[in-house]
Amino acid sequence: MHVEHGFGPVWNAESRVLVLGSMPSPKSHEMNFYYGHPRNRFWPVMAAIFHDESCLCGSMDPIQATQARKDFALRHRMALWDVLASCDIEGASDASIRNAMPNDFSEMLQQSQICHIFTTGAKAAQLYRRLCVPLLQAHGLDDMPMTRLPSTSPANAGTRMPKLVEEYDHVAQLASGVA
Repeated sequence: MHVEHGFGPVWNAESRVLVLGSMPSPKSHEMNFYYGHPRNRFWPVMAAIFHDESCLCGSMDPIQATQARKDFALRHRMALWDVLASCDIEGASDASIRNAMPNDFSEMLQQSQICHIFTTGAKAAQLYRRLCVPLLQAHGLDDMPMTRLPSTSPANAGTRMPKLVEEYDHVAQLASGVA
């Protein structure tokens, strides 16, 4: 099935890090926001690394939860987007991605303080290197460091929560200007 991304990035001029997934899952499309699957561990990891539980939106309606998570990301100087603008995909299976078209991050990078890009999972990293790096190079942005982080998806059950928190802590350090 051909899928368009469906919602835009979260960022502002104060953003210091950019966290990229591959493509929103069907649950994220339903929520109209990033990491919307209830078993995805992205938001619990963010709460742990930033010591701020305001992104854990258990009883909020979807509109309130989305706003709380946008506010959280911006407050912590974190930009969110996905590598892909569109692709053919079966459900939420990154392995099935075909005919991928990338998002262009150049304007965001030029108009913010982003100093590091993080990808959530192997497929996002692979697609970023193959499709996005050439776009960034064309805009003279070829020196942007990128770190591949483990996926927080429920499909990556082998990586336990403490390991995710340890790996993602670099996001909080760079976002806060500590590292």
